[in-house]
Order: sequence, then structure tokens, then C-alpha cells
Amino acid sequence: MALSVPGYSPSFKRPPETLRLRRKRARSRGAPSRPEPAPRRAALEAGLPLRPFPAAAGRGGGPAAAPRNPFARLDNRPRAAAEPPGEPARGQQEAPGPLLGANQENDLPWEEKFPEGTAAPESLQPFTWADHLKAQEEAQGVVQHCRATEVTLPPSIQDPKLCTELRRAFQQSLVYWLHPAFPWLPLFPRIGADRKMAGKASPWSADEALQDILMSDWSVSFTSLYNLLKTKLCPYFYVCTYQFTILFRAAGLAGNDVITALISPTTRGLREAMKNEGIEFSLPLIKENGQEKKASRTSLGHEEEQAMSDEDEEESFSWLEEMGVQDKIKKPDILSIRLRKEKHEVQMDHRPESVVLVKGMNTFTLLNFLINCKSLIATSGPQAGLPPTLLSPIAFRGATMQMLKARSVNVKTQALSGYKDQFSLEITGPVMPHSLHSVTMLLKSSQSGSFSAGLYTHEPTAVFNICPPVTEVQDKETVHEELANCGLHPKTLDQLSQTPVLGKSSLRHVKMSDYIYNWRS
Repeated sequence: MALSVPGYSPSFKRPPETLRLRRKRARSRGAPSRPEPAPRRAALEAGLPLRPFPAAAGRGGGPAAAPRNPFARLDNRPRAAAEPPGEPARGQQEAPGPLLGANQENDLPWEEKFPEGTAAPESLQPFTWADHLKAQEEAQGVVQHCRATEVTLPPSIQDPKLCTELRRAFQQSLVYWLHPAFPWLPLFPRIGADRKMAGKASPWSADEALQDILMSDWSVSFTSLYNLLKTKLCPYFYVCTYQFTILFRAAGLAGNDVITALISPTTRGLREAMKNEGIEFSLPLIKENGQEKKASRTSLGHEEEQAMSDEDEEESFSWLEEMGVQDKIKKPDILSIRLRKEKHEVQMDHRPESVVLVKGMNTFTLLNFLINCKSLIATSGPQAGLPPTLLSPIAFRGATMQMLKARSVNVKTQALSGYKDQFSLEITGPVMPHSLHSVTMLLKSSQSGSFSAGLYTHEPTAVFNICPPVTEVQDKETVHEELANCGLHPKTLDQLSQTPVLGKSSLRHVKMSDYIYNWRS
């Protein structure tokens, strides 16, 4: 039941007029405080609990209370008797302090109190220097790549956006070479790319003559790349098919003194076909008696191998005849024994453990095998009739120059101190090892030795980080001298010539703090 107050009769006003008065009141700055209205003074003298008016200085820099509903009853709160004794009446409370919000909560959206001796975290430096290269800078970056120009930057660059050497070097690190090249088709990755290629134009899929032309042109490019690799003018390259990927590396890389080729993933059918072609290879992740398993015996013919295997199986059951129980025990047939032996090889198909290593002159035999292999090209689906993708850090016959896509992103991220600027640089495309190392060297200079990078690896190629068996470790000076014209920066070449240590995993996160690297796989 409301308490009647003598002389208090609130008048009704239309909402627009009331709101207009409030706006005028908020705009007046520095105006002297007006006395309480007569009806309000009468209500306070009668002991009614009233809400305070909004502070007029709310927009002028002073603390502002919560906005008041102009249509609310003045006595819409519990009676003053319900309040704990000793507390002042609500109408006489002080206005909220500067650290209190509208809901009387002590949240600090823009101010943060740090313990003594702890500094507020600083935002990363922006990557705007990587955007909108000038025409001259872009052209010079391309020329530097083609001429394999070695660029050395200072440890720290004060204003990266004004450093033309940095921007040219960044353009240089984004170049890669591709064959074949069809702008409307994504040609990397090829494994599991049917969905991305579905519905795209492929005029060669039903034209055998056009398929022969594409394959002939691809064979020329493949042979050109291998010759560059053999003469140590190309450090490495990739062959990406719809079923597996091959990494060819020049002698001197990954600690090997001969040309090596890693194939992953493989199947029993592919391995059997390579055996029949006389290609010697090993399975580095499959070991027997502490030694790597040799998967080929080129000194023996297929028929001779089969005959020896059958003789071994016959001898393994001769002891039954010596005991006179050969008729009581059912002898397993040769086919069942062979199937059990092959079960393990079939189980590792399409897995990282199926990676195959080919070394030395066997890589040339592998080249001819791949050129003449009919199953290298899909016969159905979106990739039907399309030759494998060749990726290289340097130019080769029939190659097309491509650029990795890079863009800087600035976002607001929530933190303890409210919101802060977060700067990132996104690079998409087939980022090969040399490009990753070159970009990190540039970021070291442009970001003053502090940055972090998240990496997304094409999973079928992660196994290429295994440590292959090394016959003879070459001296670094010898490697640099022999591969001096391969197109890589000396520091990048030094990194790629080291023996891999990641195993079947790959880099997931790289962080540099105060010019010191940390990485996580």
C-alpha cells in the first residue's frame, strides 16, 4: 500500500517530452546543480526510499549512475525498514565509484591492475609491411628469385613498412614453380582433392589424344627436374599423384651423400610393381632383427624366388615325416602360408609405416618406372587423365611461376585488460621447406626477434621428416660448395642439409622470443 505524501502529486508527461528533457540535461556541462524539486523534497522528508537522479555529469567525464526508468513508481522498492540497521538510506547513498559499473560490479573492462614488477603485455607488431607491394618491389622480388640473390637483413628493422629490401625479399620467398598449371584447378594437394575438383572443367578426361599430349609434356618436365637434381642445380622437388607423394632430394641433403626418394603412402601392389622393375628399395620404418628390411632381391628372378620359397616351406614340414605322424596332422597348404606372410604387408598399406626409400641410381630406374606406369594417373573421377603435380623451388622446363598467397589480418582479441590488437600474417598454398625457413628469417628482422607461427602440414607428407639411413655424412663446407648454385640461401641450405629429427611428426608451432627459437611438433 502506497504512502500518501501531502503536496505530492506527480504530473503525467508524454514520453517524448520526458526523454527530450533528459537529453538536454545530459548535454549541459558545468551547469550548477539545481535544488531538489518540491515533490521530491516532500517525499524524502516523509521517509520514502527514492532512487537518486542520474548524475548530470555522466557525459562530462564524471561517474554516472544507472539510467532511471522515467515511468517507474517512486516507491517501487522494499520499505526502508527491510534494510539492515546501520546502513544509510538508499536515497542518501553515494554515487557509484569510478570502478563500479551499472550493475555495481567491480569489473575493469579497460583498466588492469598488475602486481608490482609485472608489466602489461604489449601487442605484436603489425604485418602491414607485407601488404600492397609496389610494382617495382614486386618485380625486383621476382628477379631476385630468378637470379638466386642472397639477401641479408639487419637483426631488427625499425620501420618495416619503409624497408624496400624486406618487402622485396618477402616477395622472393613466396615464389614456387608448378607443372601442369590450370588456373581453375587446385593442383595441390592431390590426395583427397576429388571434392575440390568436382564440377571443374576437365576436357582431357574423355580425350585420349589430349591425355597422351599432357603425359608426354609432363614426362619432359619430370626428366628436366631430375637432371637438375642430379647436377645439384635443384635441391629437391615433389611429385604429387592422386594416391601418393614422392620427395626427391639431391645428394648432400638430409645427411645423405646420394640422391634419395621417399614415397608415401604406398600399397603392396605398388611395391610389387617396383620389385618387378628391378628397383631396390627399403622400408625405413619396418625393421627385422635390428636391420632395415630389404624389399627387393634383384639378383634373383621372380620364378627362382618363388621356387626357393616353396622349397623352404616343404622343408619346414619334413620333421613330421621323421616322427611318423605326417598322416595324422593336416598339413597347411602353401597358399594359406603365403597369405599369412603377406598379411602384415597388406595391413601397413596407406599408413606412414609404408613409406619407401629409394637411393642412388635406383632413383633413375624409379624415374623411368613412373613415366611408364599406367596407374600413376586416375582413370575415373575428377582427376581422370590429369598428370601428377610437380612442385619445385626453382624453374624447370615447362614450369609455371606461382606465388603463395599472403595477407595480413588485424583483429581485436579479448584479454584481461579488455581488448587488444592481434596481428597475424596468413600464407596459404604449398609452403615448401625453403619458403618456411626464408619467411622465418624475414620475420626475425621485421618483428624484432619475437613472433609465433602455426603450421598446417599436409598429413601424407609428414613422414618425410624421418631420418633415413645415412651411409656417409658429408662435411657442411663440401655440401655448400657442391650445392652453391641450387638457388637456396646459404642458411636455408645449411638447415636442409642436416639430418631430420622429427620422425613421423611435423612442425605444428614455431615461436621466437628474444631471437631464440622454440618449436613444437
